[in-house]
Amino acid sequence: MTILIKNGTLVTMNPQREVYQGNIYIEDDRIAAIGQTPATADRIIEAKGQLVIPGLVQPHIHLCQTLFRGRADDLELLDWLRLRIWPLEGAHDPESLYYSALLGIGELFLSGTTTIVDMETVHHTEAAIEAIAQSGIRAITGKVMMDFGEDVPETLRETTEASLQESVQLLEKWHGHDNGRIQYAFEPRFVVSCTEELLLKVRDLARKYGVKIHTHASENLSECALVEKLHHRRNVLYLDDIGLTGPGLILVHCIWLDEEEKDILARTGTKVVHCPSSNLKMASGICPVPDLLSRGTVVSLAADGAPCNNNLDAFMEMRLAALIQKPVHGPTSMPASVIFEMATLGGARAMGMEKEIGSLEVGKKADLALVSVDGLHTQPEDGVNVYTQLVYQAKGSDVTLTMVDGKIVMEKGELKTIDVDEVRRKANQAIQRVAHRAGLA
Repeated sequence: MTILIKNGTLVTMNPQREVYQGNIYIEDDRIAAIGQTPATADRIIEAKGQLVIPGLVQPHIHLCQTLFRGRADDLELLDWLRLRIWPLEGAHDPESLYYSALLGIGELFLSGTTTIVDMETVHHTEAAIEAIAQSGIRAITGKVMMDFGEDVPETLRETTEASLQESVQLLEKWHGHDNGRIQYAFEPRFVVSCTEELLLKVRDLARKYGVKIHTHASENLSECALVEKLHHRRNVLYLDDIGLTGPGLILVHCIWLDEEEKDILARTGTKVVHCPSSNLKMASGICPVPDLLSRGTVVSLAADGAPCNNNLDAFMEMRLAALIQKPVHGPTSMPASVIFEMATLGGARAMGMEKEIGSLEVGKKADLALVSVDGLHTQPEDGVNVYTQLVYQAKGSDVTLTMVDGKIVMEKGELKTIDVDEVRRKANQAIQRVAHRAGLA
């Protein structure tokens, strides 16, 4: 299958950061030509008046939680988990998890996200992976791991051995599926819900299989205090001491860091994911992004989960990530171009996939989105920087087409791989029984 996208404004994010009017030619799952392209193709898409951008990459999403949108508002992290999210996650069944995942993926496609790092729940993870496989989204995913914690409900508590065994089984079945579109990661939830034995074995298994580790750290002061009580060290220092830090660790939030921890992240090449909406909504704090970037740490952007956001729109995260730093660090502290890089190449680097995705370059995967700038909120456009348009003006609803692996998964508001009516109906049925099972109906 060949596709020619004509006359768009290409926001390439290539090494030269070129932006120009031109064409992109796609053969199967790859970008085959940019600029000087063949005149014909199996499908020709007119993109005049639109920005053609790399698909947005969000390296921290909880598809398992999309079903809980609006059911856990106005709580701080540990209460949010203990009173709402953990009971609801523990009440999932395979069908509810499947439709929770599809609901989230549909929302992501509609707003131009093509790639995620997904953190599932303890049980039934394969149902969510099947939704990922069916939908066509690019994902690193894995079951969450929880073998410790007084407040962890019995419905989520697992033994160390069972957690590791199921994770390896899922990895061996799904890692590399569909020519690498789906990859697996080990996903211990966070230090306060995992034994050291589990974390050490995750470290060793991740090295053995050559996969990522994806976990939360230093999101909330109460969480940090618990880590220090348990391990007599700050969060990132503890993770470093047990050998978890490094280029293969995707560490989410990283708000409450001291200078030593910031240095550790930079020295080890640990990747950081910033989730501004989630952090603001739960009053967790603000990640010191300018400081981390100045030290050379890779920082990317993500929406987190639906019940702590309550949207999965990467455009909203870009705008917030830019704005919240300015009152403290000044108006030039987070330029729009830097923010857009965090949402594309930054996410690709976090996943170790920057040679495959994150920019529009010949030979890379055909993961991209088209963004209309015809709306009144993006006018006038003459002389306006495209990064300004994307970060400060555009909305997720301005996305007109989303493509993953050379396949169109959304066009003009229509999802091509997801039955919207079925997902809406099944999701509403599912949350009723899940909430009743959790005692939260």
